[in-house]
Amino acid sequence: MQVNRSKLKEKLNETLKAVFPILAIVLILCFTIAPIPPSILMCFLIGALLLIVGMLLFNVGVEMSMTTMGERVGTIMTKSRKLIIMLVIGFIMGFIITISEPDLQVLAEQVASIPNMVLILSVAAGVGVFLVIALLRMLFSIALPHLLVFCYAVVFILTLFVPKDFLAVAFDSGGVTTGPMTVPFIMSFGIGIAAIRSDKHAADDSFGLVSLCSVGPIMAVLILGMIYNPGQSEIVSDSIPVVDNTVDLWGLFAGGFPTYIKEMAISLLPIVVFFGLFQIASKDISKKALIKIGIGLVYTYVGLVLFLTGVNVGFMPAGNYLGQTIAGLSFAWIIIPIGTIIGYYIVKAEPAVFVLTKQVEEMTSGAISARAMGTSLSIGVSMSVGLAMVRVLTGISIMWLIIPGYAIALILTFFVPKIFTAIAFDSGGVASGPMTATFLLPFAMGACGARGGNIITDAFGIIAMVAMTPLITIQTMGMVFKLKESRLRRKVSGRKGYVPLEEFGDMEIIEL
Repeated sequence: MQVNRSKLKEKLNETLKAVFPILAIVLILCFTIAPIPPSILMCFLIGALLLIVGMLLFNVGVEMSMTTMGERVGTIMTKSRKLIIMLVIGFIMGFIITISEPDLQVLAEQVASIPNMVLILSVAAGVGVFLVIALLRMLFSIALPHLLVFCYAVVFILTLFVPKDFLAVAFDSGGVTTGPMTVPFIMSFGIGIAAIRSDKHAADDSFGLVSLCSVGPIMAVLILGMIYNPGQSEIVSDSIPVVDNTVDLWGLFAGGFPTYIKEMAISLLPIVVFFGLFQIASKDISKKALIKIGIGLVYTYVGLVLFLTGVNVGFMPAGNYLGQTIAGLSFAWIIIPIGTIIGYYIVKAEPAVFVLTKQVEEMTSGAISARAMGTSLSIGVSMSVGLAMVRVLTGISIMWLIIPGYAIALILTFFVPKIFTAIAFDSGGVASGPMTATFLLPFAMGACGARGGNIITDAFGIIAMVAMTPLITIQTMGMVFKLKESRLRRKVSGRKGYVPLEEFGDMEIIEL
């Protein structure tokens, strides 16, 4: 019990460090240049409290359940040595988990011209197909950079045949579908597969699944855009609730709880059923481990209900109103540095970021620390939000930023250690989670509305930007590691007993 308390305390400290900077920034803005109604401020504060408790329970629950489930499925499936079975299970798992992703429902609501179920099933199929491709890459040791270059080349060719108004929504879909449900399971699934491999590149290949699974939704939505030809028919909700008293305030959250209780139950059920059937077939997990997984699932469920209620009911109105107020100032340019600062801190509050940074630190034996990962992600998201605010003010097309950004990221893949490429492209999907969708997107929508811009083309795309910039910053960190390795090699090359670093894998070089 003492261990559990220390773990809980550790998770609480991590959560408070992640949420307090955002809380402080919003409060400073509210009491200085961007006054907001007391009712919206109270919604935000209650939402922040729910977010803290929800993130705490989610992080504890994921470690107990989703991580263990993913690793066991990956290990047992690979031990079967039957390729067809592995690929079929991989597709089913990717399909089921994507349908479970709550942010996918948000995306579906934004594209009124495509039926919700058609969009959801298409995106889920896209993730399933690309999870199969990711599995084949791991099993046959296919180089990730070449695969990424090919996939994104296809993506950018498809953009030539899709209405321009639809491009931002399509690129947003890649970040939206890799959220708090998908990332922990898929990442631990990759680690489980790599665990039974004995070659020196196994640890490198354990990352990269999320990166490929992020491409599937973009392709699926672009293809749907060619079929349905969507344009300005997307529906964007920017309603700000009016609360006159504390009873109405409680009513907002009381009305939100049943929605997310039902939504998360529907989301978790397919994963529980899938794992249950898998356990019946394999009978590989002890009763004690199953009880621990069950308790972890309860923590995960309650945590996500609290988290989603907090950010959707409390954070969305605050983000929208702040964006409107700041963009309406005579010195509207200040929204760029403000967006940059918010972006730096808000990524720390993404639930899946905790999972990624922790697993990277564990898989690299601390060579790539969670702190270094967190800083690189923060810098990347800071840049992306700043650029998104420039788009809001100027109306510049997202393609002027996305194409050069991905070109730089893909070129870097040929010059950095393999593990940094895999981690970087995984990080893009992880960084663009619920906090981005429920605070940054409404913030951009509010600002765009105040400036009289086109919300579909100028505000949407912020999730795509958040998913893109970490690819560059984390690979830049990889370049720094490589330069340090080169200096180390020059220093020790003349020493007795020297072994050339070419004989080591990327993981061994990083550990040096």
